[in-house]
Amino acid sequence: MAATVAATTLIFPLTACGSDAEDGKKFAVASDGSSGEGDKGGGEKKLRLEHSQLKPVSIDSSRVVGDSSRSGAETATEFFDQAEEVVVAGNDPQALASAAAVAVQRGVPMLTQLGQSSTVASELKRLGVKKVYAFGPVSSQEELRAAGAEVKVESAPEDSAEAARTLAGVGKDRNAAVAKLPVDAAGEAPGRPAVLVTEETSIAAVATARAAGADVKVLPAADPRATGESMKLTKNGALAIGEAFGGQERFDAAAKLSAAGELPGGGGLLFPGRRMIALYGHPSGGALGVMGEQPPQEAAQRVQKLVDEYQPHTDYQVMPAFEIIATVASSSPGGDGDFSNEADPKELEPYVDAITDAGGYAFLDLQPGRASLLDQAKRYEDLLKKPNVGLALDPEWKLGPNDMPMDNVGHVQVEEINEVADWLAKLTRENNLPQKGLIVHQFQQQMIRNRENLDTSHPELALIIHADGHGVAEEKFATWEVTKKDLPQGVFLAWKNFYDEDSPTFSPEKTYSDVKPRPWFVSYQ
Repeated sequence: MAATVAATTLIFPLTACGSDAEDGKKFAVASDGSSGEGDKGGGEKKLRLEHSQLKPVSIDSSRVVGDSSRSGAETATEFFDQAEEVVVAGNDPQALASAAAVAVQRGVPMLTQLGQSSTVASELKRLGVKKVYAFGPVSSQEELRAAGAEVKVESAPEDSAEAARTLAGVGKDRNAAVAKLPVDAAGEAPGRPAVLVTEETSIAAVATARAAGADVKVLPAADPRATGESMKLTKNGALAIGEAFGGQERFDAAAKLSAAGELPGGGGLLFPGRRMIALYGHPSGGALGVMGEQPPQEAAQRVQKLVDEYQPHTDYQVMPAFEIIATVASSSPGGDGDFSNEADPKELEPYVDAITDAGGYAFLDLQPGRASLLDQAKRYEDLLKKPNVGLALDPEWKLGPNDMPMDNVGHVQVEEINEVADWLAKLTRENNLPQKGLIVHQFQQQMIRNRENLDTSHPELALIIHADGHGVAEEKFATWEVTKKDLPQGVFLAWKNFYDEDSPTFSPEKTYSDVKPRPWFVSYQ
């Protein structure tokens, strides 16, 4: 049997809660939602005032709010001075969803009990909570009292039954659903900062912020540059909730990079936020890939046709790209003895310009031979200063001092990749450029030695591992599985389709439906 709330009258000052707050008035509200003056029909609007007291939250600059316990306590502290009622949920998906919906409906904090009775009890005590509505298995009334919280634990009230069913069946996009829940108009006070979260943020934190009337934005990545909207909100001052944002120092560093502006398609992050389809090749002609089979503008048109075939199969914008071979592995040592032929940057420019004019992106691919990857990258510094140009490293063609081309598949030590990443990140930062992509090709485990030590800490870079195995579908999937195993956190995956070496060549639909996780970057060779 659901609990019945006793009909008492409470009086709270209307701090940051609508026009009455501006007059400094107080409002008496009965537990049935009506005013003490017999007001009819205003109950839903005043429900928030009956059960909680909001803090006037305003900030001059964006700030990160922690969520380490995932209990929602830190967010409740941020938004609420007092709450007569609180919703508490155990670690059950449906209980969490129902609790979130009821918390938003009633305008009260939501806390989760994930084994931290003391954390929850401490917050209940601070808020002055008298009544806890429990969803799923939570600590008993006696346990909470023993932890210092004098509360009454009850099941959800009858008038919240419909709200509790609101999020039934919601899956992986649960936080996005919570963020869209309607709130009491009294809580939508102007001037309150926007709240940035991700799907990794605890549902308790998201529900609590929304219950307080905050405009909650669920981002595809824990970064202020995730969308064009988040970049603007961060500039004006927003609260970022969740451990995924990495703390204030990391958030501030990423926010500073927002000054470089947005990439085509919106936002300041290469991935997520868009997907790319690319042609691979060299300006000299079709022998080294399909990109060079036609002049620059025609190549841009060709890849755009592929983009159009992929677009119906994803909600993200699909962006055209070229992967342009800048240095070509050679069977002869050449004048410098490094078994790599370096193209003049001017030879690459027409293709860079063509894909840029088409609203796309260019990657410069290095096949180093015996040369240093960093030394080769520096040859193309001027091109890399363009906002739509990234870098690709091809360990297959990296030779040791006594190796010869084509004898074995090459490899690179992760320290050499990190050295290039350090340089490219600095170049990006010092030239006020948007985030750059750094691709590393791999189709054998040995190609990147000690990959687990790959430095993923640079906010200036999106690191991409490109699994470019070829053959029948079973062989390609086997390569994919090996490549993605133990992938360092924060690294994106790319896939290659071959026109001649694959049997058959995957269609756009098959590439996006059968390759899991769906690749952010797909190239054609």
